[in-house]
Amino acid sequence: MRNTLFIGGGNMAYAIISGLLNKGATGVSLRVVDPSEDAKTRLTGLGVPCSATWPAEFECAQVVLAVKPQAMPDVLKQYEAHLAGKLLISIAAGVSVSQLRQWSGQANAAVARTMPNTPALVGKGITGVYCTDNCTDADHREVESLFRSCGEVVNLTSEDDINAITAISGSGPGYVFYWMEALAKAAQELGFNESQARLLVNHTFLGSASLAVQSDESLSTLRERVTSKGGTTFAGLETLRKHQVADGIVEGAKAAYARAIELQGPKP
Repeated sequence: MRNTLFIGGGNMAYAIISGLLNKGATGVSLRVVDPSEDAKTRLTGLGVPCSATWPAEFECAQVVLAVKPQAMPDVLKQYEAHLAGKLLISIAAGVSVSQLRQWSGQANAAVARTMPNTPALVGKGITGVYCTDNCTDADHREVESLFRSCGEVVNLTSEDDINAITAISGSGPGYVFYWMEALAKAAQELGFNESQARLLVNHTFLGSASLAVQSDESLSTLRERVTSKGGTTFAGLETLRKHQVADGIVEGAKAAYARAIELQGPKP
């Protein structure tokens, strides 16, 4: 693995770094730039040095941009002199390749634009990856290695696909937690206490997702296998259909997609 510098040491950077270390990387090949004392404490606890500014003694081939989108212009301008020739790997939503190149002063930078999701924090994430045409095969392998350390990877052929990934898997955990909240509320209204409701809901989702991952059958078939006509599941699903829950989920994802495009701004 190449030497890698992270600008930003928040939760997603921490998840990726933890995954890399679990996969056999060493702290020697990693550095983090983050002025936060909390980030420094967490990362040095992993054996990864964290400094408030760019570490002059550290030579790296790639930089992971793990800062909030609104901070990206200032951060890239601040470190412009250090970014020449580096592979830039962004995890920021709504920041385009052209913006990254413009703000960093690297008009021809090789860029990997990515969209991980929060389950990466427990090694169960999924990340969409788009690499510009001037990324080498080695660049592709390095980016895949980074994100496979904390989950699965989907390679994309168009930058526009990042917005669709954002709407589905990037925002998806929010939809899932929303559904879980509602089911837990139903459990409590049916007499379970908060702890019992959470246990029931957490393991229902965990078990169902695990079954879907391990099965070759379609999601529709898996649903049908637990739905006897006239039974309890059938009654529940009929009510969900009556309230057009499926249509609401689809429209919600489309709204997230539209917002992702809006945040990215007009194409240059």
